[in-house]
Order: sequence, then structure tokens, then C-alpha cells
Amino acid sequence: MTGLWVFVVGPSGAGKDSVINCAQQLLTGQKNIVFSSRLVTRPSQAGSEHDPIPEQEFRLLMASGSLSWHWQAHGFSYGVAAHYETDVQAGRLVVVNGSRAHVNSVLSADDIKVVEVTASNDQLASRLQQRGRDDAQAITSRLARNASLRQVSADCLIVNNNTLATAGQQLADYLVATLQGITL
Repeated sequence: MTGLWVFVVGPSGAGKDSVINCAQQLLTGQKNIVFSSRLVTRPSQAGSEHDPIPEQEFRLLMASGSLSWHWQAHGFSYGVAAHYETDVQAGRLVVVNGSRAHVNSVLSADDIKVVEVTASNDQLASRLQQRGRDDAQAITSRLARNASLRQVSADCLIVNNNTLATAGQQLADYLVATLQGITL
């Protein structure tokens, strides 16, 4: 039995980390849905869920084949450790906070599903300002990047304009339904 990778993608400020965390809390005890950690060559910051790693160490992991997935975005390197492949091989869903540009390059794989979390431009701009990581120019650049990226072919679309609980429940419901579909 083979499981699936579920990439959760969307623009900066859409609330991917928050939606994933909410779904993870709702699915506590669900052993066949695994929420992966991301390695990122950026220091840890409030509101961002990742394991910080120096660029040189990241490059060594990449060169040794210790990463299942890796990509570049916003001047940083992102990756997912190869040990999650055993979960997919065991029939589990592995949820990855991913990149739209990266997922567009791997969509032809049979073991990948894509969930897009998005929000209105006003919501995105407001959330980017609130998290305080970017100056006004960087926020404008991130919003412009959203418009320039090729649309992803998502298996599930979550518009996170309302409550986090609603968006988190939508992701949890999609994951459970997807898991049931592969175990039938």
C-alpha cells in the first residue's frame, strides 16, 4: 500500500501554518496522517513553523540525498527530510507546507495531492503587515509574486478569509476523506 504526499501551498499571508496547525490539532491521534517539519535556512521567527538550519548544513543534506523535497523561495532554502518517505510507503498521508512554484514542477507524480490555501489580497496584505517579518517594499513584492505565479492545479481549495477554525476543519476533512480513499 502506498500513501500520499499532501502539499499545502498558497501565497504568503494566506495562513498556511495556522491552517495546518489547526488541522493537526483536530486530527490528534490519527496515526495515518503525518504532519512533516520543514527545514528552512532562515532563523526561527514567531508565527512560522519550521526547523532552522544553516545553509551549509542544508546543502550537505541535499547532496547526501537526505531530503525528499527541496526548493528555493524568498531567498531561502526549504526542505523535507527523507525519513518521511517511509510513512508514504506505509500508506500514510504526509502533509508538507510547500511552495506553489515547487509543486508546479512535480505535479505529474501519482503520489502527490495539492491543497491550496488562499485569501483575498486585502487579507494577505494585512496579515503580512501584522506578522512584522517584511517591510512595505517586501510585502508589495510578495503580493506581486502572487499574481505572477502560474496557478496550481489544486485538489482542494481553502479560502481562509473567515475563521481559522473553519479553514482548519476544511483541511482536516479533506485529509480524512483522502486517507479513506487510499485505504479502500
